[in-house]
Formats: sequence, structure tokens, C-alpha cells
Amino acid sequence: MAQREVCRFALMRLRPSQASKSIRRPFSSSSYNPTSRRVQVRVLAVMATATCIAATAYTMATQKPTKFDSRSLAELDERTRREDGITEKSPMRLRMEEFIREQQKEIVDALEQIDGKRFKEDTWTRPNGGGGLSCVLQEGNVFEKAGVNISVVYGTLPKPAIAKMRENHKTITAEVDNLDFYALGLSLVLHPRNPMAPTVHLNYRYFETMKPDGTSQAWWFGGGSDLTPSYLFDEDAVHFHKTLKEACDKHDKDYYPRFKKWCDEYFSNKHRGESRGIGGIFFDDLDETVADSENTFAFIQDCLKSFLPSYLPIIERRKDMPFTEKEKEWQQVRRGRYVEFNLVHDRGTAFGLNVPGSRVESILMSLPLTASWRYMYEPEPRSREQRLVDVLKEPKEWV
Repeated sequence: MAQREVCRFALMRLRPSQASKSIRRPFSSSSYNPTSRRVQVRVLAVMATATCIAATAYTMATQKPTKFDSRSLAELDERTRREDGITEKSPMRLRMEEFIREQQKEIVDALEQIDGKRFKEDTWTRPNGGGGLSCVLQEGNVFEKAGVNISVVYGTLPKPAIAKMRENHKTITAEVDNLDFYALGLSLVLHPRNPMAPTVHLNYRYFETMKPDGTSQAWWFGGGSDLTPSYLFDEDAVHFHKTLKEACDKHDKDYYPRFKKWCDEYFSNKHRGESRGIGGIFFDDLDETVADSENTFAFIQDCLKSFLPSYLPIIERRKDMPFTEKEKEWQQVRRGRYVEFNLVHDRGTAFGLNVPGSRVESILMSLPLTASWRYMYEPEPRSREQRLVDVLKEPKEWV
């Protein structure tokens, strides 16, 4: 308001009546100089403009910046998609979203070729912006349950959540009561019918927090893929890990051993003293302290693109193998352990369920259609079932 008043006052001085008063001289034909008068009027115009600029600068310095809320950012992103499309110059969050949507379609198409049945597509939206596409197959020919989901969330973090995130991201300000954020992820879980075929999990995600004006404050990537067999075939484990290692080695030779160890430690049912499966890779909080956003995005792309080559040869080998009722029973017990991890230890599940307005059906898509818990169930000594448990208690180096 003050800025407008100062500018209005300055511009009023340029009105002819005021300008003539400010440069009035006794008139005579010899003293009149039109050029001189035009110069004086221009000087006044420059002074008025300078006054407006000064007032604007003062206002910008003393007023609080415009506050973007999550809805405003969502609307801005939607307008960018519509008017400009997605290019290499687009915000990273939009480039990552475009990439995982492409990968979701490619993965779903490949899995439908294997199963022979179609995924059900379920598109949903969030009130404050964002939404997702859940692609789910239940009671298929090969997969008892399979889900390939995308979730996009524009939201606000409360102060306790901000404090928790600052433990790993010091660039996040602590002097706020809430913080707008953007979260994006592609999650996949496949539970085959055949107990000889392993369950597989994948997740790649991007997280970004915003300054009050809507620009990026902090960002990071996370993700990984891991294999959970009920019956262990060493050649499957070697192939799966070898494919992931090749994707990692394109970017940093230290990535695979580092992220393989992280995976073994993270996917652990600590209350059981065993891993959920035979691992893969897992990483989180990859930000500018590890690599710049472009190189990290390239790493994410190679890892996600390696999924189909890592898993399709395995499911093709195992989906039609014969099995017994007892082997199916063991698969149900192992699925129970899978559920225990997801509901007790998994941070992604806990985060999703605690976000206001979260879509519970999509979050719990990872759970199998059937599972069992048998009291004090123990495999027979020196059996194939016991060998799996032994490996889960002491994770192996597969490549």
C-alpha cells in the first residue's frame, strides 16, 4: 500500500500543471528554450521512476515473501506441463514423474504378456494436488497379486517431521512450523502363485522440500530392488544381483557393495533375526552431498530400466515348475514374514499411512493376497526350507 502511494505521488509531479510550476521562469521571447524545458521534464520523469523503484525495493525487503502452498505448486506444475511440456530444462520433479510413468507402462505391458491377464488401472487424485495411477492384478495366471503404482503427493510437513528430516538434510530450515513438500514414487510388488517363483519388490522415489516462494530448498532420491524367494535357486540370486551390479557400476564402482549392504540391513525382520529376502540394492537420501541431481537422475534411470532384465528370466524359468501342497504351505509362511516387515519396520509404509489424506489401498498394495502364521512353525533340518532360513540369517555375497 505504501509503495503504491509513493509511486502515485511521484507520478503526479509529472502532470503539466505541476511540472510547469516546478520549472516556471519569467517569460520572454529571448529566454524561452523548448529543448531546455523538455530536458527538465525528462529529469523529473527519471526522478519519479527512481522513486518508484526505491519504494518497490523497500517493500520487497520489508514485507514477507509470497507464500506458496502445496495447491499453488501443484497448479504451477500442471500449467507447466500443459503449456511447455517436459524438457531437460523442466524442474527435476516433473522430469522424474514423466520417466516413471513411462517405466510403469513398459513394466505393466511386459507383465501382462507373461500372465495373460490385464491389470486393472485405478486413477486417483488428492485434494491439494497430485494423485496417482495404481495398476493391480489379482488372481492372475502367474501372479496371485501384482501391483505397479505411481504416487504423487503435494503436502505439508509438520514441525516434528521437519526435525526428523533435518537429521539427514541440514539444508532444511528448522525455523518454520510447517514445510511444503513434493513426493513422487514408483512402487512395484509381485507375488507369484508358484512357490518356486520369487516375490520381487521395487521402489524408486524423489522428494523435494520448498522455500516459501515455491522454489526448491532440498531434494533427494531413493530406491532399490530386492528379491524374496520361498525356495532358493542360487542361479536366480546370482543373475538378479549381477544385473543390479552392472547398473550401479556404470556410475560408481562403490555403489553396488554399499547399497547391497544397506539393503541387507534395511530389509531385516529384527524381531525374527532374519532378512526378509536375499536382498538386492537399497539407498535413500541421495542428495547433492553424493552427486549432482543430473548424475543421480541418470543413475536412477539405469537402475529402474534394469528391473525387467533382472526379473523376467527368473519368472519365466519358475512360473510353471511343479510344486506340492507342503511347498505351497511354506510359501504362505514366508509371505507372513513379508507382511511382518512391511507393517512393522518399513519406513515407506509408515510415512504413507501418516500423510493426511493418504490412499490406504495403494499403500497396502504390497501385501500378498494370502499368507499364514503357524504357531512355532520350524522347517525340517537339512531341508530346502532350512537352507533358505540359514541364508536369511547370514546374508551372502552373490557376485
